[in-house]
Amino acid sequence: MDVLVRVNYQEMSAAAAVIIAKLIKSKPDCVLGLATGGTPIGTYKELIRMHKDEGLDFSKVKTFNLDEYLGIGLDLAKPYEKDQSYARFMYEEFFKHINLKKGSTHVPDGLAKDPEKFCTWYEKEIKKAGGIDLQLLGIGGDGHWAFNEPGSSLASRTRVEPLTQQTMDDNYEAFYKKTGISREQMPHFAVTMGIGTILESRHALMIANGEKKAEIIAKAIEGPITSQISASALQLHPGKVTIILDYGAAAKLKNLEHFKQVEQAKIKYKMDI
Repeated sequence: MDVLVRVNYQEMSAAAAVIIAKLIKSKPDCVLGLATGGTPIGTYKELIRMHKDEGLDFSKVKTFNLDEYLGIGLDLAKPYEKDQSYARFMYEEFFKHINLKKGSTHVPDGLAKDPEKFCTWYEKEIKKAGGIDLQLLGIGGDGHWAFNEPGSSLASRTRVEPLTQQTMDDNYEAFYKKTGISREQMPHFAVTMGIGTILESRHALMIANGEKKAEIIAKAIEGPITSQISASALQLHPGKVTIILDYGAAAKLKNLEHFKQVEQAKIKYKMDI
C-alpha cells in the first residue's frame, strides 16, 4: 500500500491523473473503474486537459462506474442541475470532453426493470471486459465505498443497497437541496458495485481531501478491518493499492512520517509508485 500526501486538492488530483494516464499510455485498451462525487472532479479535469493538450487517447478505453441511484436515469433533456443521476454527472464532468467510443462506458442502470437481473449482468460485463485494471475510489464520511453502507459484506457483489440516513443527508446537501427536491423525494436505494467486486481490481486508487475526512481515513487505513467501515477492506486488496491525500485528510495518520519516507525511498531508487 502506497500512501502519497500532497499539499492540496489540486496536487492530489494531478497525482491521481498522472497514475491513470500512465496506465492508459502503457495499456491503451485498459478498463477503468470510475467514481462520482466532488472528490474526483479535479482528477477528471486534469485528464481532460491531458487529452486536449497532450493527446491522451481514450479511444480504446472501457469504463465501469461504481454506482447509481435506483429510480434515476440519464435525462439530457433536463438542465444538469435538475438531473441528479450519476450517469449525467459522468457525462457532463468527464465523458463528453474526451474521445471514448460509443458503448465503451458503463454506468449502473437506475431505471432497470429488474434491478437484480441487471446487477448480475453488470458483474458479467466486467468479467467479459477482462476485469478492472484500475479502480478510482473516494470515501464517504462514514467510511463507505460507492454505496457499500456500514455493515456491507466484505465479499459483496453488485447489488441494490438501501442508503443510510447519513448518506442521504450528505447527498441531499451536496446535490439535491439546490434542485428543490425534498429529503423525502430523494432516492433511498442505489445500485452499487460490491466490496468484493472492487477488491478484484488490479490497482485500487483512493483519493481524499480535507480535514473532515482525516478521522475516517485514519480508521480505514490504520484501523481494524470492519464491515462498519467498508473502505477498510482496502487492507485486504491483493494487488496494487495507492492512496493519495492532501495534508488535511492525512492529518490523523499515525504512520504519516513512515509513508512519506517510503515514497522518498521509492523515488530515490526509481521504484514504481
